[in-house]
Amino acid sequence: MVSDRSDRSDRSDRSDRSDRSDRSDRSDRSDRSDRSDPKRIRPSGGYRRTVSFQTATLIYDATYWFCQKFLDPRSRMVDQMVQAARSGRQNIAEASRFSATSSQTELRLLNAARSSLEELLLDYEDFLRHRHFPQWTPQSPHAQAVRRVPLVFQRKDASGRQMTDLSDQERWELYAPWLEHDDPAVRANALICLIHQANYLLDKQIAALEQQFIHQGGYTEQLAAARLAERQRRREANGQPGTNRVAATDTIPDCPRCGKPMVLRTARTGKNAGQQFWGCSGYPECKGAREL
Repeated sequence: MVSDRSDRSDRSDRSDRSDRSDRSDRSDRSDRSDRSDPKRIRPSGGYRRTVSFQTATLIYDATYWFCQKFLDPRSRMVDQMVQAARSGRQNIAEASRFSATSSQTELRLLNAARSSLEELLLDYEDFLRHRHFPQWTPQSPHAQAVRRVPLVFQRKDASGRQMTDLSDQERWELYAPWLEHDDPAVRANALICLIHQANYLLDKQIAALEQQFIHQGGYTEQLAAARLAERQRRREANGQPGTNRVAATDTIPDCPRCGKPMVLRTARTGKNAGQQFWGCSGYPECKGAREL
């Protein structure tokens, strides 16, 4: 097994500079955030420490070097594979940022990341099949060795660090025996294992977000509830108990047609333009409405 030492050195230099830059940028943003940003209803960000994003980063980096070494850089296939790998990584980051304001956008972006990685998975399977290279089975010793990397790290590392605490370069070194192998079949099979892991993590993340949306509602519903709670707090602070009409808006009602929770909307046209009303969260499938 022979490693591409010059490639690794180049990656290490760039990774060190990138890590220092990222830490500096994040520190600056964190300092500014602590001083001036108000508390948000829903948190966002933090994607850099998620296993799904870190695995997607490994896949993107390894795909770039795989295409550089084993495929014609001028071919359309190279562009498609690199873009699919990049899309899988970038969409996870964008979904994390949108989590503060839109559950639906967050879910769409995570599903886009999942679809991009599935496309890349097919490309690697095609690469093996077209060249009559064997594909590892999930039970093969090689595939199991790749999947056991996090467990082996936990057993050998005495510092108590988690895999998510490592830098990108440190994480790459753990998988380097496969991702820098001279045999393209070894690299492709190892990447297939990593893509399966990333897809599994994204499936779990998407399912959890769907359940969260069902039980807690989306951003619009939570924002409406927070606004109504603040309105009630101010009335009580001013010693002004609400009328029956206002008190009726202190809880989110159910749709009279389908029973789903309702959200505050603003009429855009008609004689009531500019006025708020309760609209069904299932719109446009359900057009149930209530007056405030």
